[in-house]
Amino acid sequence: MYRSRPTRAECSEGCAPRMAAVVRTLRCCLRATESGQEPSGGKSTFLKKMRIIHGKEFDRKAVLGFRDTIFKNIVVKASRGVFMRDRDPEDMEAEVEFEEGEEPSFSDPEDYVDDISDQELLEDVLRERPQEADGIDSVIVVDNVPQVGPERLEKLKNVIHKIFSKFGKITNEYYPEADGKTKGYIFLEYAAPTHAVEAVKNADGYKLDKQHTFRVNLFTDFDKYMTISDEWEAPEKQPFKDFGNLRHWLEDPDCRDQYSIIFEAGERTGIFSNDAKEPIVVEERARWTETYVRWSPKGTYLATFHQRGIALWGGEKFKQIQRFSHQGVQLIDFSPCERYVVTFSPLMDTKDDPQAIIIWDVLTGQKKRGFHCENSAHWPIFKWSHDGKFFARMTQDTLSIYETPSMGLLDKKSLKISGIKDFSWSPGDNIIAFWVPEDKDIPARVTLMQLPSRHEIRVRNLFNVVDCKLHWQKNGDYLCVKVDRTPKGTQGVVTNFEIFRMREKQVPVDVVEMKESIIAFAWEPNGNKFAVLHGESPRINVSFYHVKNNGKIELIKMFDKQQANSIFWSPQGQFLVLAGLRSMNGALAFVDTSDCTMMNIAEHYMASDVEWDPTGRYVVTSVSWWSHKVDNAFWVWTFQGRLLQKNIKDRFCQLLWRPRPPSLLSQEQIKLIKKDLKKYSKIFEQKDRLSQSKASKELVDRRRTMMEEYRKYREAAMQMYQEQRPLRLELRGGVDTDELDSNVDDWEEETIEFFINEEIVPFGDLA
Repeated sequence: MYRSRPTRAECSEGCAPRMAAVVRTLRCCLRATESGQEPSGGKSTFLKKMRIIHGKEFDRKAVLGFRDTIFKNIVVKASRGVFMRDRDPEDMEAEVEFEEGEEPSFSDPEDYVDDISDQELLEDVLRERPQEADGIDSVIVVDNVPQVGPERLEKLKNVIHKIFSKFGKITNEYYPEADGKTKGYIFLEYAAPTHAVEAVKNADGYKLDKQHTFRVNLFTDFDKYMTISDEWEAPEKQPFKDFGNLRHWLEDPDCRDQYSIIFEAGERTGIFSNDAKEPIVVEERARWTETYVRWSPKGTYLATFHQRGIALWGGEKFKQIQRFSHQGVQLIDFSPCERYVVTFSPLMDTKDDPQAIIIWDVLTGQKKRGFHCENSAHWPIFKWSHDGKFFARMTQDTLSIYETPSMGLLDKKSLKISGIKDFSWSPGDNIIAFWVPEDKDIPARVTLMQLPSRHEIRVRNLFNVVDCKLHWQKNGDYLCVKVDRTPKGTQGVVTNFEIFRMREKQVPVDVVEMKESIIAFAWEPNGNKFAVLHGESPRINVSFYHVKNNGKIELIKMFDKQQANSIFWSPQGQFLVLAGLRSMNGALAFVDTSDCTMMNIAEHYMASDVEWDPTGRYVVTSVSWWSHKVDNAFWVWTFQGRLLQKNIKDRFCQLLWRPRPPSLLSQEQIKLIKKDLKKYSKIFEQKDRLSQSKASKELVDRRRTMMEEYRKYREAAMQMYQEQRPLRLELRGGVDTDELDSNVDDWEEETIEFFINEEIVPFGDLA
């Protein structure tokens, strides 16, 4: 019998021969298996034991417990197999066991051929062998790093770590040095390759200061860069994707606006052109979106929501233009310039890889940056400046302002504002307004800050403040701060409207005080009036104020006993709708604020929404299935309150007008058009009369079709005429006869006389 375990001396002297024997035995077992035999201790059993030794699928305690026993079994089985192979069959039957102390021969016979490769024998082990490039796919190289000495190295490391640690955990850093200074490039290793890829995407082009802009690459990309040819090659031409005219609806000859509706409980979505007679279907699809839709600020794109992300549609046939993968997305927001879109999902967020909020590039579809989100109750989390150059978010005691396209913090730092409660951008300038509540003896204050300089252009201190709301006028000409106060010695709440005149020097402030509770406030979009709903039901009043240029605010009209809880101004100003939505049973009042007259009082029972079209000509009231399960429909009214249509849709959910981009006309040109509008009124009135009856509409459509056919025929005839020009020249000896005044030098003048008439008059008649 063999010893159960070799001594240390035997292990040190005969380790290599023994392991060679083990491998040869395994090969014998493999050949026996292939020939149909069943050797003692087959390949599968051997490999299972090897896996246990290497710790595959077993914890450390189990491995240590089995290691000695398995090693003994492998050696005994391998030795016995080799010995039995070298013996004659008769001897093997006669000899049952070895004597103590005998050593089997591990030598191969002279005619032995090793025909099994290591790949066949140890395929699963070789598959996991270390590779030369293992580990370096988590390393990035950062160029254009400041070159500093030892005294500033620690500070540089802190700055670098702060910038790059937000993309993932950094496990190793290396700063090459020469002549006592860093070389201007560094190596950073992340815990995972995905973190390195994220750092390259977001930090490449990061502007550290005026002299240093980072260039970030993966370490594994350097082999690719080394093989770049010195000879320039023209880039491959990418095929152009034609999505059609993305603003085709603006070219409608009848200037009809479009709107989207969702009905059948979200199963169907349609795009319609608004017409005074009936809606005109532009596009309608089943299950186009899974929740709701959203138009971009200028109306170029329609966004639909899906479990896997967002899709953007546009063009004449609403083709898919872009898609953004964000699992479980619930909310989106566009930048005013439509260059970026922000998506929010509560499902995807990790500490090392922020995915809750993602900012995307609309044109390329690339992810620009991800952010964590602690609370999505107040959406949008990020608020954009009017031109899309900046966006900001508020956290506890901090206002963070980012710039595009780098998506980095403005001036590399946030604003520390203790106790900040709310902020808002000006719609017309890069000015941000924020307010801070009282803190012990320090009064509350409203601050106006110019960006990117961060210059405070106005600070207003407020006392005994309970709450503030910021309301900008559409053009940014005025800011109203609604301040709820509790004056000393009183128990009730008094509301002050602090009106900031943004276009005047030093930004003067006017105050309007109201002692009744405030229900709603709204600025006139393109004017200097505002409306306030105040009081308690059933005595709800609406007041209209005019901000005059002489520094006064004048009350121009007040209507009492109104059934209203919302104010909806026309996008062009002057006209508004006072609506009593939901609990007030859909009471509607159409008001002209130029002379403060009630144009009409109506009702849309249980109305839940009011939407003006972009031109201010039409207004829609609707009862959404999402808020009320019966009487789901949308009604179309004129701005004067005349009902045009009642559109009943099964389980109607949502209607959104398609926005229009800003006009390319200047204010002077718009004033001139308004002045000369009477010149065109007859044409418009004639069109309106023709559109009143179905017969007239059919006649107009038939004439329009005939005109279009004639235009196509004329274009085809002109093209054929031009194609036949060489033939005409050839037939006429090179003389161009297409124009009446051609070849004037070759003309010959000839006078021809014709006898027309002869009349004989007697002289006697003349007398």
